[in-house]
Amino acid sequence: MKFLFIAVAGILLMTSANAQNPAPAARHRYIVAAHRGDHTVYPENTLEGYAMAIKDGADYIEIDLRTTSDGQLVSMHDASTDRMTGFKGLIKNLTLQQLRDLKVKAKNNADTATYRIPLFEEILKLCRDKIYIYIDFKEADAAVTLNLLKQYHMEKQVLVYINKASQVTDWRKTYPTMPLMLSTPDSVKNVESMKKFIDTWHPDILDGDYSTYTKEMLAFAATLNIPVWPDAQSPLEGPLVWDKAIATGLKGLQTDNPPALIKYLEGKGLR
Repeated sequence: MKFLFIAVAGILLMTSANAQNPAPAARHRYIVAAHRGDHTVYPENTLEGYAMAIKDGADYIEIDLRTTSDGQLVSMHDASTDRMTGFKGLIKNLTLQQLRDLKVKAKNNADTATYRIPLFEEILKLCRDKIYIYIDFKEADAAVTLNLLKQYHMEKQVLVYINKASQVTDWRKTYPTMPLMLSTPDSVKNVESMKKFIDTWHPDILDGDYSTYTKEMLAFAATLNIPVWPDAQSPLEGPLVWDKAIATGLKGLQTDNPPALIKYLEGKGLR
């Protein structure tokens, strides 16, 4: 589950009220972001899961970026390695080598393959010119991240999801044209509150729970050229959820089941 972005007074944003940084050029009419890759078969946040999302034809893989104790960038959702590897430790307290020695648990006991926690560099090599990357910026430095993006010529093939206010200023200072995605907080329930949130934080893309958006809110975002690609993933995700999202007017979703969502969208003539 993502963190909802909470506005904090007193943060100076390095952007004008009308500034907007567009997301990478759309490859499909309906955007599909594979949450932690395609983990319907492979473990989440692994190179195998990311490669499967490319095969599926997803538009983005969503990755969770964290920093090791020796300053290396890796992808794992949790701050702890416990759930995914069985080893109790915090990524920020472990070296890259210590993390690379751990095995990520397979989806089922019959799978005897070895899965590892991936380096950000490995993800960039895999994804370049094949799929965009949606970076959930958990614990990382904007300048370090940008240097690697530039090294692999990927700075125009990503967007960054913001988890806390300091990350907005960090990115706006480091790379003002990076498209930043923010989740609307629970208090945003109508056009008026949405406008206030946008005027305060100037997001380039909006996230949040798909069910919190109304047709009027989406129409308002469209007047500002702000895409809305919220989360559909939940134990209940499926055609009923997707039907509701489409009926509301959403043109992009983050999903836990990219192959099924893509097949569904193709059946509706939306891809």
